[in-house]
Amino acid sequence: MKMMTPQSEADLAECIAGASGPMWIQGGNTRGCSGSGAVLSTRGLAGLTLYEPGSLTLVVKAGTPVAEVKALLKGENQQLAFEPMDHRVLLGTAGEPTMGGLFAANVSGPRRIQAGAARDFLLGVRFVDGRGQVLRNGGRVMKNVTGYDLVKLMAGAHGTLGVLSEVSLKVLPLAETMTTVAVPNIDLATGVRALCSALGSPFDVTGAAYDPQAQTAYVRLEGFAASVAYRARELIQRLSVFGQVEEVTGSAQLWRDIRDVRDFAGRPGDVWRISVKPTDAIGLIPALGAIRTLCDWGGGLVWALMPEGDDVRAKMTVPGHATLVRATSNTNRAARHHPETAPLAALSAGLREQFDPRGILNPGLMG
Repeated sequence: MKMMTPQSEADLAECIAGASGPMWIQGGNTRGCSGSGAVLSTRGLAGLTLYEPGSLTLVVKAGTPVAEVKALLKGENQQLAFEPMDHRVLLGTAGEPTMGGLFAANVSGPRRIQAGAARDFLLGVRFVDGRGQVLRNGGRVMKNVTGYDLVKLMAGAHGTLGVLSEVSLKVLPLAETMTTVAVPNIDLATGVRALCSALGSPFDVTGAAYDPQAQTAYVRLEGFAASVAYRARELIQRLSVFGQVEEVTGSAQLWRDIRDVRDFAGRPGDVWRISVKPTDAIGLIPALGAIRTLCDWGGGLVWALMPEGDDVRAKMTVPGHATLVRATSNTNRAARHHPETAPLAALSAGLREQFDPRGILNPGLMG
């Protein structure tokens, strides 16, 4: 399989313009997406373009490793607020996650319930479309008023509309401290209700998860130490109606494990990521017949470890969206993304025709 690693945006445009067949876009290749055709790697497009800590603004090339960006931000007591997961834990892959791949897949973690998704922090993009044209949209401030909102469109397009070459984003201050309030020994229905109660409180919750295996609900608080201590006391009192409540140690590792779905790592079976209304998780999970499940986002995100070949979508008893994240050889990888409704499919086809008329960028990945 031919591998292309352009070293500049101009090289990237030349590679795409001269392509004669399908191209599979890779950043760090930590999600293991592949197909027939040439591989186009963005790893050569790495480096910092601009960092202004005072204005919470960062501009980097798309192939820049996420780890380098996190280290840079930590030095200024700042962070990527949307808390992207590290797919290597769940998928058993190697490589280094890149900033372009992060935004192309709109990778967001537990803090999404409070801070928002990756796309909410994206200020501007530069990318090369399927014709080999260099396009840019947005800027370095939270404002975008003309034409296509390509900033939001590119986040979650998985490289099917264009290949990111540079991203501008907003970052946030790093929390001084965090703590986790847990309600153990409660069933799924009680756990989801406890999470909903916490999220409906004025205490600025930044994580809300339920582990059916441990029968425990976890709620995270972050911020200045005095504020976190006060909110924890108040939240413990609020959640006491659901059972015994306690603060737990090791918050940082606990939420990394939830973010990366570590408990599913190395276990046989297919892994599905299901988005539903939080309270609908109560009825959905028993209907799945899963080997293991985990709830994040207050119940709105359900991770399911399923027997090989099981079609989660056929078992869904509530409206929702299911994505196949890890598949075995016996599972249809083409069904990775949830089927689109007819109107949405027509819109998607129109966009692909506009930005990739030859259909060469990650063909078939999004349906």
